[in-house]
Amino acid sequence: MLLIGVPNKADQLWTFAMFSKILVPLDLSEPQMSNYAVRYAEALAKAFDADIRLVNVQSLVPLPFLDYVPEDFDESVRRGLEDELASIAADIDRAPERISTSLLFGPVYQKVLSEAESWGSDVVLLCSHRPEMERFLIGSNASAIVRHANCSVIVLR
Repeated sequence: MLLIGVPNKADQLWTFAMFSKILVPLDLSEPQMSNYAVRYAEALAKAFDADIRLVNVQSLVPLPFLDYVPEDFDESVRRGLEDELASIAADIDRAPERISTSLLFGPVYQKVLSEAESWGSDVVLLCSHRPEMERFLIGSNASAIVRHANCSVIVLR
């Protein structure tokens, strides 16, 4: 078992942290980055005997576009994304009961933070691009998650 020593803020004594629930938000349009995050989470889960939850957050279809999409568009998209998450989860070398998936719709960083809180995550592990100038000015989902998460966050590049 791997233990990481961290100072306890209250009394500056060293305590040992373990991760038991690893939340992994994935951008399914970035398979290389998603695979990297999943393999990293898999290694952490093995080291800490932790559970993994894969999360994908999709933006909602803007109301003005609803007249132009097929009636079963939402259900079709949902099924495809759930199948993709299930396929990724099936490739993780952990017992199936130790892996779960969640497909969410809405603002990315708020949904990830809400999922981390409700599931009781010890750590959020995510990939992030190197920010471009507009991201420094506007902000990114990764930086918002780092700033507002109530648990540890590991950002992979």
